[in-house]
Amino acid sequence: MIAMTSKAAFAAYEAVRHRLPQATAGGACRRVAHLEEIAEAFDVFLLDAFGVLNIGETAIPGVAERIARIRAAGKRFFVVTNAASYTIAGLARKYAGLGYSFTPEEIISSRCTLLSSLNGESIRWGLALPGGAGREDLPVDFHDLEDDPDAYARAEGFMLLGSGEWTEARHLLLAAELSRRPRPVWVGNPDIVAPREHGFSIEPGHYGHRLADETGVAPRFFGKPFGNIFEVARKRIGPAVPPERIVMVGDSLHTDILGAQAAGIGSALVTGYGFFAGEDHAAAIEAAGIRPDFLLDRP
Repeated sequence: MIAMTSKAAFAAYEAVRHRLPQATAGGACRRVAHLEEIAEAFDVFLLDAFGVLNIGETAIPGVAERIARIRAAGKRFFVVTNAASYTIAGLARKYAGLGYSFTPEEIISSRCTLLSSLNGESIRWGLALPGGAGREDLPVDFHDLEDDPDAYARAEGFMLLGSGEWTEARHLLLAAELSRRPRPVWVGNPDIVAPREHGFSIEPGHYGHRLADETGVAPRFFGKPFGNIFEVARKRIGPAVPPERIVMVGDSLHTDILGAQAAGIGSALVTGYGFFAGEDHAAAIEAAGIRPDFLLDRP
């Protein structure tokens, strides 16, 4: 469901800053045209998906070719995404269909970050995930949360992975159940919104923060801007690459740029696509106090 403007989304992120990592002094906000203009400064590029590789189901023109040219110079790429509705195999198929050539090992998702944190937990999870989404990677005892209140009462914990079929009625059932009996809430996508072809979709982070405000239950968030996904990325990259040679490229100040700063790596904000397309990104940077190292007109 498309239900939020960029200004409303920015305000929503600002309202939950107390749950996000703290901003650093920030970068120089150096303006460049695209990724190739910063290729010499970095050895590893961490790419957000929405707003960098694609808008909704449409690839951003020219990005696949640009990545291929930078790869040919010996640089490495990883997709670091909060798209928790997909399995890694599903994401690999999606990106291939958009014209990108990322291997499964080059895709790091908030979903796989969450699953790697289970450590054999054997509780029964209530799961928010669209019906058509893959479930083959979920090595846990779970059942889907739909419209039956008993499903919420039976769950020993709750996982919010996708909000494509989540409704206000289901949110209210979950909030009431948590108020009655608090239990763990794990949010596999901290995004409040995601850019689509014709606006912004509401994502699981929106509901996670609402639950915290309405019930007092503090969710565990997995994915950008939180450190857990960047820890997975650092392990995947290996110790030979120093943090100053790694850059996170994204379209969101509050997830991509803030997360990169907290992880101690470089940051580049895409301003011509995604969150800030057609918007005053300079005013947003000033208001948020989150300053990227680079501003890219396009990925």
